[in-house]
Amino acid sequence: MVAACTVALLLSTLVLGKSTTRSLQVHERRDEAPNGFTLNGAANADHTLSLRIGLAQNNLVGLYDALNDVSDPSSDKYGQHLSKEEVEAFVAPTSESTEAVTAWLNEHGLNATAVSPAGDWLAVNVSVAQANSLLLADYSLFTHDSTGADTIRTLQYSLPTDLQAHIGCVHPTTTFPSIINHSPILESWTRREDTGEVEARAVTPCGSGNPNMIPECLQAMYGIPTTPATQSSNQIAVTGYDGIYAEEADLQSFLTTYRPDVSNSTTYTVISVNNGTDPQWRENAGTEANLDVEYAVGLATNVPAFFMTVGGSFDDALLDAANYLLSMDNPPQVVSTSYGDNENVLSENLANSICNAYAQLGARGVSILYASGDGGVSGNQASDNCTEFVPVFPASCPYVTTIGATTSQPTEVAASFSGGGFSNYFGQPAYQSDAVASYLSALGSNSSGLFNASGRAYPDVSAYGTRYDIKSGSATLIVSGTSCSTPTFAAIIALLNDQLLGAGKSVLGFLNPWLYSTASGMGALNDIVDGNNLACSGGTTGFYAAQGWDPVTGLGTPNFTLLASAAGL
Repeated sequence: MVAACTVALLLSTLVLGKSTTRSLQVHERRDEAPNGFTLNGAANADHTLSLRIGLAQNNLVGLYDALNDVSDPSSDKYGQHLSKEEVEAFVAPTSESTEAVTAWLNEHGLNATAVSPAGDWLAVNVSVAQANSLLLADYSLFTHDSTGADTIRTLQYSLPTDLQAHIGCVHPTTTFPSIINHSPILESWTRREDTGEVEARAVTPCGSGNPNMIPECLQAMYGIPTTPATQSSNQIAVTGYDGIYAEEADLQSFLTTYRPDVSNSTTYTVISVNNGTDPQWRENAGTEANLDVEYAVGLATNVPAFFMTVGGSFDDALLDAANYLLSMDNPPQVVSTSYGDNENVLSENLANSICNAYAQLGARGVSILYASGDGGVSGNQASDNCTEFVPVFPASCPYVTTIGATTSQPTEVAASFSGGGFSNYFGQPAYQSDAVASYLSALGSNSSGLFNASGRAYPDVSAYGTRYDIKSGSATLIVSGTSCSTPTFAAIIALLNDQLLGAGKSVLGFLNPWLYSTASGMGALNDIVDGNNLACSGGTTGFYAAQGWDPVTGLGTPNFTLLASAAGL
């Protein structure tokens, strides 16, 4: 009878997939769900979760050193970007890590698949019951209060003690999905091509006030050349998430109206990642995607362009997009993204893993640009009820170049919505320490305690970000946001890369060490000294633009001619 019970117990353990020999300890936890999410009980035990397991990367210090060497203009290795294989050698997990994690999963009857080019991410499908047993977790159903969207997450999970050093993070666990409306600020619409209906409005000409921004105006402001690029190997990409896609017919209309010197048959190549959508139904095209594509293509004249449409929730999609780019033998040298979320909705470990993917891309010569957000110091919050400043990710990652926004002509000032601040996850990188120290010294005790003064500071630079004309769904829309300034700055970098390649030089790659040293030192950026991004405590606290770097407009806006000179052209 005892023997029979023992057999039954062993069988039960195998079915549940729970190890009886390993001690577990908490690997990640959060005290409560992010604001706006309500716990609605236990998740369905049979629901399938697609778990990602991030393995420890073997030589991150070596990767960071290599990235600095190829990105710092004072280094004798500047511009000598690494190959795909060289980067993968830094981040591939050790055989010990791979074998230990694989054995642990096999103990639970699970087999994982590598889903990253370096093998540092594994994927495995499990039921909620299996995940709870495997991770000593409590996966529950959470509902977002305003949207009614349900999600399954746990507030903490554990790993075997002997695997703590082999696993960076498991996802999805404590990271909650984005509920932010990733769209530029819609100012108004002016005309529908199908009805000809026109909204009465005063049109402010370029050069004064707050005009309707079009490519011609941006070209005049920043000295952006109109001559076509010549290097076919030079490429620019913009990313799309949340099921939002760009519409080719809208791009044709945009070019016809605003770039008549460019063939309106000019288009872009679609890259679909994880079943990213691109149905080309004009009435359902995304405002964000159309804005990004139209200004990337409309300003980076003749630079081959890609639109990367990525399926899945935003946190999953960030990881998928980065791994897809890393899997390419020749990824686009400039990647522009106008999306982000409050840093604190991601687990710190997951944010670090995604950020490290951008470091890998930078080492390979890819410039990763992110919008700084449209909530001032309130992050991407829908209201200004914050008491402490809220950083935005991936804008807060030290291995991306983050773009803020300005407004007004002929003298630019900071746009009030321009996101900026200091990360709570990432330390302040050396490339910006002097510039940030100068700002903090002038700031004194103002806003003390509301932000992490030792964190990575952003934005790095900015560009005009208000009242952009775009074509979307057969209508002409006027939109604002750092979603406007980001593809504008990205297009400028793509054109600089074209000239560099034409001169037999390497592309700019990871921009920040160059921007904070050579470019800013040569006065290639227009310093913005007026405006603010007050947004917390009822719109009364935040940062002000100031001489030099500031957490509203960064180092300033571009001057193409001077940037070209700073790049050695």
